[in-house]
Amino acid sequence: MAGVARAAAAGAVLALALTACSGGADDTGGSDEPVAAPTPDAVDVTTPGAPSGPTDDSDVTGATAPGGATTEDPTTEDAPAAAPDGLDVEVVLDGLALPWDVQLLPDGTALVTERAGRLLAVDDPPGSAGAREVSIDLSELFVGSEAGLMGLAVSPQFEQDRTIFLCHAAQPTGGRPDVRVTRWTLDADVTAATQDAVVVDGIPLTSGRHSGCRLLVLPDGTLLVGTGDAADERNPQALDSLGGKVLAVTPDGDPADADGHVEGADPRILTYGHRNVQGLALQPGTDPARVWSVEHGPDVDDEVNVLVPGGNYGWDPGPGYDESVPMTDTGAFPDAVGAAWSSGAPTHATSGAVFLEGEQWGAWDGALAVAELKGSGVTIFDVDGQEVLGTVRPPELDGTYGRLRSLTLDDDGALWVTSSDGQGDVLLRVTPGG
Repeated sequence: MAGVARAAAAGAVLALALTACSGGADDTGGSDEPVAAPTPDAVDVTTPGAPSGPTDDSDVTGATAPGGATTEDPTTEDAPAAAPDGLDVEVVLDGLALPWDVQLLPDGTALVTERAGRLLAVDDPPGSAGAREVSIDLSELFVGSEAGLMGLAVSPQFEQDRTIFLCHAAQPTGGRPDVRVTRWTLDADVTAATQDAVVVDGIPLTSGRHSGCRLLVLPDGTLLVGTGDAADERNPQALDSLGGKVLAVTPDGDPADADGHVEGADPRILTYGHRNVQGLALQPGTDPARVWSVEHGPDVDDEVNVLVPGGNYGWDPGPGYDESVPMTDTGAFPDAVGAAWSSGAPTHATSGAVFLEGEQWGAWDGALAVAELKGSGVTIFDVDGQEVLGTVRPPELDGTYGRLRSLTLDDDGALWVTSSDGQGDVLLRVTPGG
């Protein structure tokens, strides 16, 4: 399909597999107002270990020609898969206000969070009434800047436990404001949810800037939480702070690994040295599980990373929250994990991410899709193991629906997308054409 390549990586790919146990102003170097997509540059492909960041072998059956050469039999060799012949985009729901996340229940019902505090349910297929609001008690919700009701995850055992997880900012009566993860039980009709527990609290919150809040549940039930640094210079490198980290916890909030991953750190910390984690995606077919993260850079260098348990990703803006420092500061931290891909300048405000799965995606089966806020589109990353080979932007989503925040796949392999313009936002369902 038509598309153009994006600029690739600054920083080597040093990733290892992740063990399975183990609106306001989105920070884009500018305001939350829609910004034109940056002009694509050529792809710069490097090999792992090179200074910059980010074969289909098949058996051939044929006859032997004179001189010993082999002539290929075209009837016995599979042609390489092609990219989809266009995309079909369905507007499932419109009239939304800053929808943050979308996840699917096993029966096909879509759940959507809005930053102001609404949890919506959209039946499969969508009824004429559109979405219904699910009753939840978020009376202590804090809404400001980038913070509010944000991340959402569904238990892998939902049909047995009817559990969902929400990530949101809170201002408890008599308590210190924070970002937290809470556990809820949905009723049988998906009309109300009751809070069961606070799974994680104490994630730093200041004005609401850099609130992170991306959730991902691994197949074994481990809950990953991507957090922001709250625009506080201390948090990313502080091993007693949950800000600027990826956390790994059980559904009850205990460390997924009781021994932890970083010496001297809170045992819930899986990785540290992050600025503002906005996307987490499990790579299909990896065992142990390999998880990729996506985060916002300052004026340069949004990043796509592969998570290495215990890894330091090199963000350290102190003193004075100096945002001119590198996103991955290998000068200060020689062992920092390099990015699999980095935007350079300008930034795209990379956000939610998911791996595409299914033969209907053709050559994009197994590719990483990443939403962009400032870039107002989706970038498809061609990956081989832990290496980014190149990128393409589907024109059907390039600037056509505004700022895009979250991505998820349903059981049929369709891509669900939320926009984030502040008014008139939409929920999309995207399938390959052709």
